Amino acid sequence: MSSLHATQLAPEGPVFSPVAAGLWRLHDWGFSASELAAWVEHALSLGITTFDHADLYGGFRCEALFGQWLKANPGQREHIQLVSKCGIKPSDANRGWQVKHYDSSRAHILASVDASLQNLGTDYLDLLLIHRPDPLLDPDEVADTFASLKASGKVRHFGVSNFSPSQFALLASRTPLVTNQLEASLLHTAPLFDGSFDQCLQAGIRPMVWSPLAGGRLLQAEAAPLLHATLLRIASELAISPATLALAWLLRHPARPLPIIGSRRQSALDEAAMACRLQLDRQHWFALLEAAQGHPVA
Repeated sequence: MSSLHATQLAPEGPVFSPVAAGLWRLHDWGFSASELAAWVEHALSLGITTFDHADLYGGFRCEALFGQWLKANPGQREHIQLVSKCGIKPSDANRGWQVKHYDSSRAHILASVDASLQNLGTDYLDLLLIHRPDPLLDPDEVADTFASLKASGKVRHFGVSNFSPSQFALLASRTPLVTNQLEASLLHTAPLFDGSFDQCLQAGIRPMVWSPLAGGRLLQAEAAPLLHATLLRIASELAISPATLALAWLLRHPARPLPIIGSRRQSALDEAAMACRLQLDRQHWFALLEAAQGHPVA
């Protein structure tokens, strides 16, 4: 299998692999150092070079786990891209956080970036995202903070995650944003119709997509029986796995979404790489949309 071709996320944006490896559940996978190394090296062998993190993943432990691999393999830093997110503070009495809340203040963003860099064992992030829209977000303060981080060399590019089109537009009016990381799948088609993907196309940026297989529910018949049956039928016709088909369905959108694959199985990375090589035709695409929505298009 040939390696995937890297692609630019936005004009003057970072160059990423066409799918990213997600580390949300790394702590739960229970990898030994050698197992993590094998997983990362398998991703790299496929051309999956972009790794998606967030400060709070695994109770603020996942970045440090990945960092153990990177610190043992410092020569790999120039060959990979690191994404992280900040801004969510879960309820944690030990940290003085009595209620779950969002924090997009300058002080928190700067502290979070410093912690991520230390945990990951690197001196820069390729991309930093505000993890959730914060009702108290001051766009001018965030823009100034981003400018400081860029000037210091600690972060090269910036974006957001889970922002509505209007929330994205507000912050983008103050500072360049290269992506909006959104939930999207055959079980969550809202970004196709609520203006989110339209906005990305208008701005010439690629959305990143979390939970592209709906946390695995897409592959379970009980979650959506008609959709599951349609996935199985078309996947059989094309001689591919249902997971590859579901990812190819997302990739077919002209906004060119960049899915994040968060599975401990190396075969899940193989399926994602295969999806990047499949150009789904319109009738198959609309057959899956019809099954997902439960009715034909109007």
